[in-house]
Amino acid sequence: MSQMNFLPTRRTLVSAYQAFERYSAPDVKAMGLTTTQFDVIATLGNQLPMTCKELGDKTLVTKGTLTGVLERLEAKGILERKLNPEDARSQMIGLTTAGKTLFEKVFPAHLQHLEKAFSKLSEKEFAEVTKSLRVINHIFSN
Repeated sequence: MSQMNFLPTRRTLVSAYQAFERYSAPDVKAMGLTTTQFDVIATLGNQLPMTCKELGDKTLVTKGTLTGVLERLEAKGILERKLNPEDARSQMIGLTTAGKTLFEKVFPAHLQHLEKAFSKLSEKEFAEVTKSLRVINHIFSN
């Protein structure tokens, strides 16, 4: 495939992601959170506490960014860090009671917001988009 052939696809991919962010981010911001904070809270919701590495692997947040986000969420009383009983060099991160309450409020509300957009796709279109995105993810992950 020549360079000129994939450039429109690249542009479409980036444009689609940017359009998603323009739709998603204001809803999260209206909840008083950044998209990164929301991602962390959504990942920790209804889960047992996990290590920073596990949290980083399950979110789209880089390690450097994650540290600052965790500090801010801890300062707000949304999450807590405890020593990992299995490895004292790491910490277990989990939601506080206030964090769980916040998760139960913001997570379903944001899913409802996203569903308004995704419901415009037929089941077949949704399956095709999902399959295509998995293929793209795979080719860039190797």
